[in-house]
Amino acid sequence: MLTIENDQRLVEIIDPRSDQDYLGTRYCSGGYIFQVTDKVLGPLLSGPTFPDSYNVFDGQGIPDSFNLAPLRGTQAGLALVLGVGVCDLLEDTVREPCLWDIDATTLSITFTTRQAFQGWVAEIERTVTLEGRTVRSKTEVRNVGADRFPIVWFPHPFFPQLPEGSDELIKVNPAVDLPDNEAYGLSSNGFIHRKGWPWTGDYYQALNVRGNRELVIFQRHPALGLVSASCSYAPTYFPIWGNRHTFSWEPMVERTTAPGQVADWRIDYDF
Repeated sequence: MLTIENDQRLVEIIDPRSDQDYLGTRYCSGGYIFQVTDKVLGPLLSGPTFPDSYNVFDGQGIPDSFNLAPLRGTQAGLALVLGVGVCDLLEDTVREPCLWDIDATTLSITFTTRQAFQGWVAEIERTVTLEGRTVRSKTEVRNVGADRFPIVWFPHPFFPQLPEGSDELIKVNPAVDLPDNEAYGLSSNGFIHRKGWPWTGDYYQALNVRGNRELVIFQRHPALGLVSASCSYAPTYFPIWGNRHTFSWEPMVERTTAPGQVADWRIDYDF
């Protein structure tokens, strides 16, 4: 693992050169935040199977993904997944992992890669920085080829579930609606809360977001009380998901990038 740290926080980030056992076809291999640890309180992030086990599909910490918009080639099943490499989607394997250049300091790590596949050429830069209690994840994608390509990206931060009786999960700055469902409700104070706890399954629900503004999320946390995330974008699609171990949210970025264009965005996680 790669690390950045200060006197308050230690951030562990997967090293795509040597931590291949932690990587699969789903999550971007450069800039994958595996754990954030408070030097007094301990680990702050969870995962769908954490602490029992780990697998590359579920992940843990703050992974993020481009895999909903694979650039499909002429051969059945083969596609370029941004931030991952050339993948066999039928076999769910990485044929040619993308290679990252890594520039690290005590408080910042930058990952850069260039990916080319059947006419598409993308340059990706991902930077994770630590300032005080804020972890920033910044992404930039440049189209340097001759063909346009779509981008669908989402973060998937995993937070530990709260104890029984503490059912509030998140509050967001845009107005949201929730269709009737078995797992989530909307409180009068604006917080989305759990229903039917303790859970035995896993529960996915898309939120109906009203308005078009940069997203801010307030997340209840069992050790810190409240953490927040500030996004530089308005999500085009915003699902939430949880099981007995963890709760997560996936605000999506969707862009079409023409030759010569650059798409960029960031998230600040304040722990």
